Amino acid sequence: MARNITPRSTDYSQWYLDIIKAGELADYAPVRGCMVIRPTGYAIWESIQRHFDDAFKRTGHVNAYFPLLIPNSFLEREAEHVEGFAPECAMVTHAGGEELEEPLAVRPTSETVIGHMYSKWIQSWRDLPILINQWCNVMRWEKRPRLFLRTSEFLWQEGHTAHATEEEAREETLRMLEVYRQVMEDVLALPILVGEKTEGERFPGAVDTYTCEAMMSDTRALQAGTSHFLGQNFARAFDIRFQNKEGDLEECWTTSWGISTRLIGALIMTHSDDDGLILPPHVAPVKVAVLPISTDEQVLDDVLLPEARDITSSLNEALGGLHTFLDTSFHLRPGDRFFTHLQKGVPLRLELGEKDMKGGTVRVVRRDTGEKLDVARDALIPTILKLLDEIQASLYGRAKAFREANTSKAATLDELKALIAEKGGFVETWFAGTPDDERRVREETGGATPRCIPLGDDSRGTCFITGREGRKTVFAKAY
Repeated sequence: MARNITPRSTDYSQWYLDIIKAGELADYAPVRGCMVIRPTGYAIWESIQRHFDDAFKRTGHVNAYFPLLIPNSFLEREAEHVEGFAPECAMVTHAGGEELEEPLAVRPTSETVIGHMYSKWIQSWRDLPILINQWCNVMRWEKRPRLFLRTSEFLWQEGHTAHATEEEAREETLRMLEVYRQVMEDVLALPILVGEKTEGERFPGAVDTYTCEAMMSDTRALQAGTSHFLGQNFARAFDIRFQNKEGDLEECWTTSWGISTRLIGALIMTHSDDDGLILPPHVAPVKVAVLPISTDEQVLDDVLLPEARDITSSLNEALGGLHTFLDTSFHLRPGDRFFTHLQKGVPLRLELGEKDMKGGTVRVVRRDTGEKLDVARDALIPTILKLLDEIQASLYGRAKAFREANTSKAATLDELKALIAEKGGFVETWFAGTPDDERRVREETGGATPRCIPLGDDSRGTCFITGREGRKTVFAKAY
């Protein structure tokens, strides 16, 4: 157990913060609620971004960029939207030494400004669909900040699309939800529960909101990404209209969808242990660290370093990128060098010493299990590739088994309250309540909310609040 990390069982919140500090992922900024993402943390975000961006482009989306500052009047044009975001908005009232005629909101999300631009760009059915994504920062004034999970400024992507028909827009909403699920499961090794949000949890201004819910290692839920069918609400507010094939004017159907840097928090809380960060190989910026070890400088320079460089080059070629790090921090003790890569979550560590060279082997150490293997030099590359796949599958399997072990069923409010209090995790039940009923459940359970109505499950049962026929709904405490 690492001395610089509080055990999870002692203080989960401090454990989380200790891992961020030990792994050099982020630090607090001078402005309350904001963070500085350090190079190691940003490299993880770049990897996440690259995988999602490739998936978006495979589905026909293109990237653009829209302004950071949004006229306040834009927010007010969609009443439900402004009501949902008003408490979180930061406003610019002065610039250039003068008071502005109209306050400008620092982008909390971009539906309004993008809607304004779409109204200028869309004239005919020939202009549709528009499939645009942007990578940017947003600001939502956060009263209870926590690094990566909830900060006033954070990085994200937001996709915004416009379509000629409701059917096409609904297909897009679910298509992007599935893209999220695939990347989260296949790359981040996060088992994802996909479903529809209840009325009380819906995105402000949306007709339907769909979500990717993950379970963290303390059994709390984390909303990992959302996809929204906006209907014609924003098209109506921003006059996004097109001339159809018959020559008549119609309002567009729009969607939006997003994920953010909170996915780094999800990686930490799903996979890490009391020694530090653990990263799935598919998302790890550095997949393998190579450490030549000797107290003899001549042996290092003449024998070990050339071999280590050859291994690094061969691995980078096999891995299809600069994913292997050659550690030459010889001023540190070997144990300190090991610990640095361990706490940064590097999936595999290769130790190359004089005895290893003489024996024709390399010591390989797994981050996820700590297992040590002496691998023949001529079998090293295929063995590394196989081990990385094994680690990826193992981390996903372990997280999925944990979620399944911490998913329960409840038929009454008392059962739900007891399960949330004693076990936590996901609780499946039947629900047909209103937002007021959701607030009652949250108050009586100490914070549990309906996370989603699972997709693909059309079963019905008696609602534990209203007694009416309800749909299967998953409740949990969440970040």
